[in-house]
Amino acid sequence: MFVQASAEPNSFELCRAQPKMRGRNPKLNPKTHCVMVRFDDEEWNKFLTMYEESQVYAKAVFLKAHFFGQKFKVLKVDKTMVDYTTKLSDFHAQFRAIGTNYNQVVKELRCHFSEKKAMALLYKLESCTIELVKLSREIVELSREIEKCYQSKSD
Repeated sequence: MFVQASAEPNSFELCRAQPKMRGRNPKLNPKTHCVMVRFDDEEWNKFLTMYEESQVYAKAVFLKAHFFGQKFKVLKVDKTMVDYTTKLSDFHAQFRAIGTNYNQVVKELRCHFSEKKAMALLYKLESCTIELVKLSREIVELSREIEKCYQSKSD
């Protein structure tokens, strides 16, 4: 038997002709040049301090940004200020709860007590409310002082 060669390549020849691309996709702008820097102990400590304050994810990225003059932010978290704002937020939530309770108490006093008895109890409630307002104003004033002090430190 005589086999005649066909003009079309078979599937085996197609697979050999076009190798498959394997691995990750090549980068558009590969970094091919490497620079090595050596620090003494003092310089290394200073570098690490600056790097940690910048909160950049890699030392190489930090060095490139610093070397080429790109601006980078140094974020410092003041633990006392975070605690203060947390407690101030909690305090504000308590004020809202007191306001809700105040409304409920006034409604109940009007429904269940005589006018004379309700007025006497409301007078006591009013004096406590005045103290609470004074305390609230003092807190606002202290917050403004802390904000001024904090802004002067950051400038």
